[in-house]
Amino acid sequence: MKIAVRIGFILIGLVVGWFGIIEATLLLGDLGMNVPEWLTIPYVASLIGGLIFFILSLFLTDGVVAFIRFVEERLVRLPVGDILFGSIGLIIGLLIAFLISVSLEVTNIFLLSKIVPIFVTALFGYFGFAVGYRKRNEWIKLFVKSERDKTAAPVKRSNDKILDTSVIIDGRIADIATTGFVEGTLIVPQFVIGELQYIADSSDTLKRNRGRRGLDILKELQENKRIQVEIYDGDFEDVPEVDIKLIKLAELKNGIVVTNDYNLNKVCEVRNVPVLNINDLANAVKQIVIPGEEMVVTVIKEGKEQNQGVAYLEDGTMVVVEGGRKLISKTLPVVVTSVLQTSAGRMIFARPE
Repeated sequence: MKIAVRIGFILIGLVVGWFGIIEATLLLGDLGMNVPEWLTIPYVASLIGGLIFFILSLFLTDGVVAFIRFVEERLVRLPVGDILFGSIGLIIGLLIAFLISVSLEVTNIFLLSKIVPIFVTALFGYFGFAVGYRKRNEWIKLFVKSERDKTAAPVKRSNDKILDTSVIIDGRIADIATTGFVEGTLIVPQFVIGELQYIADSSDTLKRNRGRRGLDILKELQENKRIQVEIYDGDFEDVPEVDIKLIKLAELKNGIVVTNDYNLNKVCEVRNVPVLNINDLANAVKQIVIPGEEMVVTVIKEGKEQNQGVAYLEDGTMVVVEGGRKLISKTLPVVVTSVLQTSAGRMIFARPE
């Protein structure tokens, strides 16, 4: 690659010498300055330009090669869709730059006809690629919407399940997926893996253990042959919050967000994005109790309100016992008075029999 870069420098120098130096000497001559005649010979000017750029290549080759390697690694990591729309934008930008350059060449002014088109090409090429890449999600939505209008039928929602950080750390998704109750592909975005790694590198012991547990669960999911796991390498660079990135990814793929986060659950509902909450599933399979039903519990601690005691069922459901503060450490029969059910969990209120 170094040899190719140096040859490229020499070729650029030959072209610059052939056109640039001769044009510069003519311009200096028009300004009344004395210019050696041998500089006006095309082959001599071309050799001088090639020699100058060869000397520059001795100092710049390593930097250019490193830059090429960097760009190559970034392009390989990008999803095919991102490269496609970025390339389309680049082609449109270069086409606009070409039309502008053609109009400038008519002027026959060296600065406008030879120098300005170079900057115009670079500028519009960059703008075209940037717009095509950053607006890729809007282009995809536009094409999907156009196709939907043509077929006059709703877009079929996929079975892709997009996992957030909390549900991976929780770990129950591995057991649920193994049982076969979760259909489709489990998608783990790269920005979620980055958040797990950030938590695993935390100086706080509790956070560090949670992050490492999440990475272990992710590895377990990948090694399970009954589960199809896909790592999504794309990102939404204009959005800093991971939760909003998850929602945008779900909208892009017509997928379903899987979470334990109560707030993310509510935001998905506001954005009309399908969401599966593992806590809702856990509550759905818990023991069903109704007001008036009797059960035996052991009061283990005081409640938040006056004279309340707190007990727990075998599945972890909290039972608030009215007047149970004086009954701590005692096992007694109680009668259910009401049940409170939310996405955060189930709570049973009871009184001593």
